[in-house]
Order: sequence, then structure tokens, then C-alpha cells
Amino acid sequence: MAGFRTHITVSTVCGIVYGAAIKPMGFDPATAFLAAGVTGVGGMLPDLDSDSGIPVREMTGLAAAVLPMLLIPRLTNAGIGHEAMIATVVLIYFVIRYLGAYLLRAASVHRGMFHSIPAMAIAGLVVYLAYDSPNVKIRLALAGGVMIGFLSHLVLDELYSVDFNGVRVRLNSFAGSAVKFVSPSWFGTCVCYLMLGGLGWLAFKDSQQYLK
Repeated sequence: MAGFRTHITVSTVCGIVYGAAIKPMGFDPATAFLAAGVTGVGGMLPDLDSDSGIPVREMTGLAAAVLPMLLIPRLTNAGIGHEAMIATVVLIYFVIRYLGAYLLRAASVHRGMFHSIPAMAIAGLVVYLAYDSPNVKIRLALAGGVMIGFLSHLVLDELYSVDFNGVRVRLNSFAGSAVKFVSPSWFGTCVCYLMLGGLGWLAFKDSQQYLK
């Protein structure tokens, strides 16, 4: 399967292309840059279930920094004061960085439902809900970016599961374990779809206030 550095490189390239592609669609440079950034981050998210401690440590640290920044507009719109906002952001950072990393190591299985199409949709919904803006197009652009990055990771893993031996092509033991909709664990699959359904409902309810 593809290495962590390969995933970072490919998702970063995807981010640059994605940011450049949406800029002519009416998005300002800052939004295009942010979309490129979350695309790059999305390409590393599936490795949160890695057996190695390095991807988990790197990704939880990055998520702990990025997610609070995405939440700033929502916290501002909620009328939270400056000091309370700083305290909330710091608290979110420590919860994700340490408690989140511990729970991931304890509960996840490598190449489980983190490596799946439903998990990709969950990542997009989390970004959509985290970034509060009356401009739904911006939220969709950011959600789409993280999903593109996530998908690049899954596709790379599948490509690396193909072994070429002369003119013969065969699949190794990792084939089909990334781009999937279910996992061997029914519990993990059910939890994933429950999260997807819950986040989808929240996104639907949240978008109604801007469509009235």
C-alpha cells in the first residue's frame, strides 16, 4: 500500500489543482487557498486508523489545529466572547490531540471503516458543519475538497494493491480494503453508517436556515 509520504504528496497536488479549479467559479483567493489546504489534509485522514503511531500522532495534531480554526465562524456567530472563544479553541485542541488520539488507537482497526466511502462522506459532513457561513457554496467547496483528498488516499491504496509481474496482473491481500462500503466488522459498519446518517441529518437541518 502507498506510504504516508506518498499520500501527502498526492493529496497536496490534488489540493493545488482543486484550489486553482474553483477560483474562477467566483471564489476569492483566500477561499481557494483554504479549500486546497483541506484537500491536502483530507488525503491523510484515512491513516488515522494506522497501526503505526506516527500517522495518528501527525494527523491528530493537524486535526487539532485545523478543526478549531474552522469552528471560529460558528463560535463567533454564537455570540461567544473573546476570552471564552480562546478557552474553547484550546479545549478542543487538547481533546482532539490527546483524548482523540487515545480513543483512535484503542477502538480503530487498520483498514477498517476509516478506509471507506462512507468515512469519506463523514469527513465532508464534518467540515461542512464545522465551518459556519451563510454562503453555502463555500461550505460545499470545503467539504468537497476534503472528500477529494480522502478519495485520493483510498484510490492510491487500491492502486498499490495491484502487483505487476511481467504481463500478469494480480491483486495482493490489501485489494478491496480501501474503496469499500462495508467492513468485515458489522459493529464498525453500523457505527459508521449511524454517524453518517446523524451528520447528514444535522447538515440538512443546518442548511434549511439558509434556504428559507
